[in-house]
Amino acid sequence: MDARLNYFADPAAGKIMKHLMSAGKALKEMPLPAVTQELVALRVSQINGCAVCIDMHTKEAAAAGESPVRLNLVAAWREATVFTEAERAALEFAEAGTRVADGAGGIGDAVWADAAEHYDEEQLTALAVLVSIMNSVNRLNIIARQPAGDYVAGQFH
Repeated sequence: MDARLNYFADPAAGKIMKHLMSAGKALKEMPLPAVTQELVALRVSQINGCAVCIDMHTKEAAAAGESPVRLNLVAAWREATVFTEAERAALEFAEAGTRVADGAGGIGDAVWADAAEHYDEEQLTALAVLVSIMNSVNRLNIIARQPAGDYVAGQFH
């Protein structure tokens, strides 16, 4: 499959992608744990069916030392015993913030409260922005039909 848009060759796409990449870099510098960020990015991408982002965040997490068992269980995190309570709260937050059209109603008070038990205000901000940006990037990649499989960990750092 060929991509409909080349983000790095098209000047208009390049201008926009520069800002999205900058936001992603700023998120990496936030105090939300890097492992949590990768798990959340992966789960949002799984829900949305964004193959290129699933490829990217699986490989980034693996390169950061994440175990294959945990990566394979992200899609079934509710039934898995390998995630901390904080990670489970972040994954629930990610799902609620992604499945807004499925009648989930977005981030409900209980989901927010659960996340707030594990993360401070700055981390909650990072979590909310991460979920939002991942949903945006997933949709952009799906619209543009970005192919998956060739990503190399660290490629955009």
